[in-house]
Amino acid sequence: MAPYKNLEEYNIEVTNEVKNRFSKIIDEIGEDVSREGLVKTPERAAKAMLFLTQGYQQDAAEILRGAMFKEDYDDMVIIKDIELYSLCEHHMLPFFGKAHIAYIPNGHIVGLSKIPRIVDVFARRLQVQERLTHDILECINNTLKPKGVAVVIEASHMCMMMRGVQKQNSVTTTSGFRGQFEKIETRNEFLKLITSHLH
Repeated sequence: MAPYKNLEEYNIEVTNEVKNRFSKIIDEIGEDVSREGLVKTPERAAKAMLFLTQGYQQDAAEILRGAMFKEDYDDMVIIKDIELYSLCEHHMLPFFGKAHIAYIPNGHIVGLSKIPRIVDVFARRLQVQERLTHDILECINNTLKPKGVAVVIEASHMCMMMRGVQKQNSVTTTSGFRGQFEKIETRNEFLKLITSHLH
């Protein structure tokens, strides 16, 4: 898999295939794909879809391994309020929110920018929030091998807001804990810190 980077160039063959499919969908729902406002929409939609699913071509563990440093620091490291945007695999509608991640180093720390990057790698796939939480948690736990890791994600789902139950103000929270965060006192310290306003 390729290292992390924002997708700027698109495989022409794949882009054209996805573009043609979007063109057919627009036609099937009853719109005129030759209408001025829609002429370029299939190509734009294809590029947007390829961008939003670029996580399939990226290796989150490799991103972490590329920025691991030996360090004796062994207190909690928290990166909170990481923006995330993903696509629900059930309806291919967006869900979006924030991830809060902590780990307790065990001889190695990782460059702080890499944590949001691995969130992006897993978010830019067709997802459910539960698996997204698990994927991030296990990647950090298995790669960095910390004394503990915690992940909390809060997200709003357009499939609930725009269709189905149409509950515009609902927020879904998922969490996962490994190692020292399975101890209630460590977990509570983390939860207190992510809900406080220190800055």
